[in-house]
Amino acid sequence: MGHRDSLYRLSGLIEIDDAFVGGKRKGKRGRGAAGKTPVLIAVESKVKRAGFIAMQAVDSVCHEAVNDFVARHLNAQQEVHIDGLAALNIIDNTQQHEARVTPSELVDEWLPWVHIAIGNLKAFLLGTFHGVSGKYLQAYLSEFCYRFNRRKMEKEIPNRRLNLAIIHAPVHSY
Repeated sequence: MGHRDSLYRLSGLIEIDDAFVGGKRKGKRGRGAAGKTPVLIAVESKVKRAGFIAMQAVDSVCHEAVNDFVARHLNAQQEVHIDGLAALNIIDNTQQHEARVTPSELVDEWLPWVHIAIGNLKAFLLGTFHGVSGKYLQAYLSEFCYRFNRRKMEKEIPNRRLNLAIIHAPVHSY
């Protein structure tokens, strides 16, 4: 599923943000939370709905990780909205981005779809898997994105997944 979605590039108006996911127990929220894995999230904004999404677990939200994420998931020169996080400013090298430091009560007006995607991801992880560890987080993110990106063709998903299983090389875990 992750390989299939990696073939697509997001375009148009795109919202990008980061989130922290996982951890053995509840604790501090957000940046600096112990045991949580940072995730970069990009969502196409189609005004009244979200388009396609991409998510990637990273070691840290830094220029290198953001640059790699953008290169993998976005077409060049897209309009990108971000919050004021300095690590995201590297996006300016390849995209037309606008950064806005936004008070927490107004953040959903500036980045509505990416925050809805983050909320849906966390509900999916807690409701389906009852939490996740960093080791397999990217696999969970890939499944979430695959399902989300095909939500309009729900009846086709089982056959598409069977076809993927047939043509994909075996995954070995050692």
